[in-house]
Formats: sequence, C-alpha cells, structure tokens
Amino acid sequence: MTATLVKETAPPPVDGLADRARRLRRRGRTVALLFALPALLLLGALVVYPVLFSIGRSFFDASGTRFVGGENYAEMFRDPATVKAVRNTALWVVVAPALLTGLGLILAVLVEKVRWATAFKLLLFMPMAVSFLAAGIIFRLAYDEDPDKGVLNAAVVFVHDAFRDTSAYPTARARDGQGLTEAADGSYRTGASVSPGDSVALALVGVPPKDLPTGAAPAYAAAGRKAAPDELRGVVYLDFTPGGGGEQGRVDRRESGLPEMKVEAVRDGRTVASTTTAPDGSFRFSGLDAGTYTLRLPASNFAPPYDGISWLGPALVTPAIIGAYLWIWTGFAMVLIGAGLATLPRDALEAARMDGANEWQIFRRITVPLLAPVLTVVFVTLVINVMKVFDLVYIIAPGPVQEDATVLATQMWLVSFGGGNNQGLGSALGVLLLLLVVPAMVFNVRRFRRSQR
Repeated sequence: MTATLVKETAPPPVDGLADRARRLRRRGRTVALLFALPALLLLGALVVYPVLFSIGRSFFDASGTRFVGGENYAEMFRDPATVKAVRNTALWVVVAPALLTGLGLILAVLVEKVRWATAFKLLLFMPMAVSFLAAGIIFRLAYDEDPDKGVLNAAVVFVHDAFRDTSAYPTARARDGQGLTEAADGSYRTGASVSPGDSVALALVGVPPKDLPTGAAPAYAAAGRKAAPDELRGVVYLDFTPGGGGEQGRVDRRESGLPEMKVEAVRDGRTVASTTTAPDGSFRFSGLDAGTYTLRLPASNFAPPYDGISWLGPALVTPAIIGAYLWIWTGFAMVLIGAGLATLPRDALEAARMDGANEWQIFRRITVPLLAPVLTVVFVTLVINVMKVFDLVYIIAPGPVQEDATVLATQMWLVSFGGGNNQGLGSALGVLLLLLVVPAMVFNVRRFRRSQR
C-alpha cells in the first residue's frame, strides 16, 4: 500500500486579512474622493464660498470697509419695503404651493380618466419649457390694461359690454356760454328754466366727426320745428361745422345731431320724464303739466368706456404674478403626483369600489392618504422654489408698483444692484432668505432618507 502524504497549508494570519480589508476600504474611499473632488470644488466655489462671503459681508456697511455688526439686520426690519417683501414672500409661501399641490392632485386624478392622457400631460407640462423671462413677458402683455393689447382685459371688456351698454360720447362736453352748465355728478343742465311750448337747442363739442354713431343725421331741420303748446321740443347737436364756418350756439346746415343721447325733464329736483334723441338729435316731451322744467343730460351719456381690470395695480399685482407662476408649475406638480398615483395598489381601490364607496370617498379616504408622502415632497419643493422667485416679479410688475409686488429675492437685488448700491444690506437679506430656505431643505432631505430606509 502506498501512502500519500498531504501537506496542509496554514491559513493566513488574522492580522493580515484585517490589514488587507483596511487597505481596500482606504483605496475605495480615495477613489470615491477623487471622483467627487471636481464636483466638491465646483460646489465650494459656487455655493459654499458665496454663502460664507455673503455672511461676512452682511456685517459691513455699504462700502464694505466699516464693520457695523448687526446694524444691517436691524435695518431690514425698519425698512418698510423690506417688511412688505417679507409679507409678500409669506403670501407666496402660503398660497402658491398649496394651490399648485391641489391643482396637481386634481389634474393627476382626472387625467387618468382621459383617453388622450399623454397628450394632455404634455400640454400642461409645456410651460415648464418656457423660461421665466419669456413667461414674464407673455403675462406682462396678457395683463396689459389696454384692451387692445391685453388679452385678459379684452375678454373682460367683451363680457362687460355684452351685458351693459357703454356711452357713445365719452369725450363730449357742453359749449361754454350756450346755456348748459356742468353739475357735480358729471351731468349737464340748462341754466334757464323751460316750459311746454318751448324749443331748445343743446350745443355740445368735443366729439370728433369720425366718432359720430352710424346713422347720425343733420340737426338743422329738427332745430326749426316748432313745439305744440303741450309739448317741449329740442335738439342735441354737435356745435362744429366740418371745414370751418358756422356760428357758435346756432344750428348750422352741416352740423350733425347726436343720436341715442338720453335727455331728462326735471322738476323740483325730480325726474318727471325721460327720452332718447333721434338720429338727427331731436327729442320731445309731450303731456307735461304747465310750469317750468330743467332739462338734464345725465352723466351716463358721457361715461368713459369700460377699460377692464387693473391687473397690475397695487391691489392685484401679487395675485396676478402668482397666477403666472401657477401656469408654469401646474404641469410639474401634476406629473410628479401622477407618477405617485401610478404606484398606488389598485386592489385597494377596487376593493373600496366593491364595498360600495363612491369616487369622492375613494379619493378622500384612500387616494389622498396613500399619496401623502408624494404630496408632501411636492409641497416642500414648491415652498423652496417660491422663496427664491425673482424673474416673474421683476418682469411682470411695472415700475410704479414694483414695491407693492416685491419679495425677498427682488428686494435683495434692488438693494444691492438695482439703485440701492448697499451690498451690506443686500447680503443681510440674502442671509435671511437662506435661513428661511434651509429648514425646508433639511425637512426634504430627512424625508428622502427615511423613504430610502
């Protein structure tokens, strides 16, 4: 029998294995650091250094040479413009993210029931491809107060004029010294009293002949008609002869009547009769009691045309800009919430339907609670974003109301570079904005880590 001798190999020492593992870990960390180094350098140059520099700069005066301590921070809350910027920023934070999250949720749920869901999502998401500069210019034009330029006011004026007539003579006024005097309410009245059997001519000026209503006829023939004993006649005419000539206060052959002009007969401060002028400007009151009357042209005849809503006035400028922000970001919120909606367990929804729950109950008691993590992430992300909004406010708000619409980001720029030239105060505003954004960022990061675990 042949015996085979097997030589046993001794295992490597434990210390050697540990040293090798440590070397591998060190090598892995070194490689990871080398790969991350360019990004870290860029992050330090573009984020860390500017933040630290701004913090340091906030303790110096406008020139940057004299240390003032916390004076800039105290000045922030003494400046009315900064206080208004803080108030407007708070309004943005409260209103815009809540509206966007709600709209995104509703649209995400409804889109699931639309046949062309992808095309609808694409249509709503397209504004995200538009820069804030371009969006600001678009909405600055849309909000223009002139109905001939602003599409919103054009629509508002169209609806208003469909239900309420406008004056045809907004520029008309009485000819001085020809028997009509202006009252405090904008109406015109005859200075002398008139009685049944009288004929009067009421001269107005200020109406360009090209703006006369279609169908306006010469007033000369109407001015020559005599009134019956029981009626009061007259004519309202444009005391202007095209091409020159004519006599003031007298109806000439080429002078036009003013049709659709409302005329009232007033006695003892009370309107007793009312009529509207014919195409030649003539009017008459019949069946009047004997006595004296005053003729009145109501202020409604001369009311300026309705120009719409002052979207960019002091009262509405911030809601108007928030509306533009909603147009841009609603698609973003809808797509994110729609992605979360696609991951919901369908068996839970079907079980609820089989148990007799209607769509509103399913939405309120199942869909919204299951989407709560996604809704929170969308809401917090939008909160961070609205705190930094700058472009829309700066572009849409006109110069006279810039202060009424200002937020912290625009106020920081205006104070530092937009004429204030106080970079110490501007840096303090930047630090304040950073302190407001950091808690929301920390909350978002922690929630992300918890979801990863």
